[in-house]
Amino acid sequence: DGISRNWQQRPYVKSVGLVIIDEVHLLGMDRGPILEVIVSRMRYISSRTDTPIRILCLSTAVANARDLADWIGIEGKGSGLFNFQPSVRPVPLQVHIQGYPGEHYCPRMATMNKPSYQAIRNYSPNQPVLVFVSSRRQTRLTALELIMYAAQDYNATSERPFLRMSEKDLNNVLRKIKDPNLKNTISFGIGLHHAGLNKEDKDIVETLFLNNSIQVLVSTATLAWGVNLPAHLVIIKGTEFFDAKTKRYLDMDITDVLQMMGRAGRPQYDKEGVAVIMVHEPKKNFYKMFLYQPFPVESSLAEVLHDHFNAEIVAGTIKTKQDAVDYLTWTYFFRRLLVNPSYYGLEQTDITQVNANLSSRVDQTIKELEKSHCLELDEEDQMTLHPLAFGKIASYYYLKHTTLRMFFDSIDEDKTVQDALTILCACSEYDELPVRHNEDKLNEKLLPDMRYPVDARSLDDPHTKTNILFQCHFSDVSLPISDYMTDTKSILDQSVRIIQAMVDVAADGGWLWTTLNIIHLAQMITQGNWIDESNLLTIPHFNDHLINKFNQMGIETLPQLMNLDAFQLDKAIGDTLSKNQFNDVKTHLRSLPLINLKYTVEKSKVEANEEVSVVVETRYIQGPKRFATAPRFPKKKQEAWWLVIGDPETAECLALKRISANGYSKTTLTFQVPEDEGDFVFWLYLMSDSYMGLDQQMEIPITVGAGGGKGEEDEGEEDEGEEEENGEEEGDEGEEGEKKRRGEDDDLDWGDMDDQDNEL
Repeated sequence: DGISRNWQQRPYVKSVGLVIIDEVHLLGMDRGPILEVIVSRMRYISSRTDTPIRILCLSTAVANARDLADWIGIEGKGSGLFNFQPSVRPVPLQVHIQGYPGEHYCPRMATMNKPSYQAIRNYSPNQPVLVFVSSRRQTRLTALELIMYAAQDYNATSERPFLRMSEKDLNNVLRKIKDPNLKNTISFGIGLHHAGLNKEDKDIVETLFLNNSIQVLVSTATLAWGVNLPAHLVIIKGTEFFDAKTKRYLDMDITDVLQMMGRAGRPQYDKEGVAVIMVHEPKKNFYKMFLYQPFPVESSLAEVLHDHFNAEIVAGTIKTKQDAVDYLTWTYFFRRLLVNPSYYGLEQTDITQVNANLSSRVDQTIKELEKSHCLELDEEDQMTLHPLAFGKIASYYYLKHTTLRMFFDSIDEDKTVQDALTILCACSEYDELPVRHNEDKLNEKLLPDMRYPVDARSLDDPHTKTNILFQCHFSDVSLPISDYMTDTKSILDQSVRIIQAMVDVAADGGWLWTTLNIIHLAQMITQGNWIDESNLLTIPHFNDHLINKFNQMGIETLPQLMNLDAFQLDKAIGDTLSKNQFNDVKTHLRSLPLINLKYTVEKSKVEANEEVSVVVETRYIQGPKRFATAPRFPKKKQEAWWLVIGDPETAECLALKRISANGYSKTTLTFQVPEDEGDFVFWLYLMSDSYMGLDQQMEIPITVGAGGGKGEEDEGEEDEGEEEENGEEEGDEGEEGEKKRRGEDDDLDWGDMDDQDNEL
């Protein structure tokens, strides 16, 4: 979706000839609208470019396949639509639905443990078994119960019935496994699989199960979608899950249950597969009916039109309200609106009612986007739509319009790093961060480690948890459970694009210190360190003792340390580090970028209010590497830099551009000088998005006079080793700068959209 949004500027999107979509019946689920938009957009692109696009959709059996066919452009009967009954599958499936009484979830799950073991003994005593449960905790509890029942059956011997490898092989495997629960269950031939495991442990479990070294794998439902591990027997132990947002147990989607059932039966080995579905007794008949009948697929696009409309308005696909209505006719939602109107709040399907319904939806969506300052409705004709800077930022960085609305209300002058962190954590993108059962108590135990205060009354709120996890990341605090490690990876991954959007918003508002402090927060996130602590802490094996030793030698910053040769470094470190640790330090220092910064001003004497162009050249003395050196960031991250021109006297950000890490780059920044005459000193900042302590700043002296004139070309040059440090408090004494009109100013440099594809 992110890549195809600006298809007009991306030739490779326009040249696509084949789109394959698996699981198209997921249109009605959370991510269904994204799927719907992609297909609708590709068909729209095909119509505009006269380039035929073949669309191939795969799905489970559905009741309204004809609607799906019409939507993707299949015309007539038998010309590309193939719909099969649920019973048609490569391996026949034997399904057993069992009902269990009990009002409360946990006791009901406990009553399913022994029947699960009996199902394994009856239907698959020697063949692979998948047991699906609703939570990570249930994977552990279920595995331990199965081990207990097996031990009772085989108490006369030391035999482990689910283990299919030698003791020697088992010991080799156990040495590689990190998770203690997994290490315990693997010893008995039962694997665990959930998002809380690290990648290495997951790979080991998947390989063992695939090679039949272990017979049973207990997993959460995500395995059914993500990894192709079929089994002879599938047991679905409960069809409910705890929803952290509503704080109650909800039923799984029927599509999830079908997907898990689909893992039963191995085409190469089995003549038939077996699925045992354990449900709450009152829901037994419901599952009996729907598991054997195709079900209709509905659209969920109508509830989330805002962000998709905004993207199309920014791309120029939608220019008026009428275009918005026409755009809806390309969607699957429009097909289902005509066929099942009551589901979408429509009473009749005559043309007048349909048009009124679509127009009403468009009007409401446009009003919400106006409130978020993403677009402007033409005052004269009340039909034409004009995208604003906030709308472009939302589309470019793939953010929700509600996040940009919050930015508009929250980001202004003189925001500190703490303020920036609070704003980051309040983003709508973190609404879905899970706060699991009893995690509010874990959050409370982490409060003493917090440098910035958090609201102790909202410890079960996802945004509060996000704030706690960020601060634990900066302070290198040990997390209480593996789930928190997974959650930290998730929030760090999302933070990259959110931070970049925050920088653009602050620069668009003209707030220099806010812009620089948000960039400092970006550096903190990448390096996992506080900005006001020594940046020498980002070096492997460096501790307070070693840093104090260097400080006594007058070395307090990374550039100073990088200027030492190997002999000087060895002499300074002495016996504090081992030989291997010393080599790690040298490797790390060699991987850091050294940049020569140079600028040229066309003329140093200008007239009042005149625009000045500054040509900035950056040349790497050391580097660049393909990815930033960031051992505490969970994934590979490409390094980039911001060029900022500001006036420290007025605290105004005058120009900003983001540049990628090339060996040499030449960039032009343009800004307007004040209307007052006199000598001014502006500052050029080179700010990293990944490294702490490697930023540079240089003075740009300019004379503003009534006569102006050509003046002389002015140059400035600086090596990173001679940089000046920029303190956060430097702007405190400056006068309040004149604000730009927020949301309407489009002076930001958007650069090449494709540079950011890896960030989307």
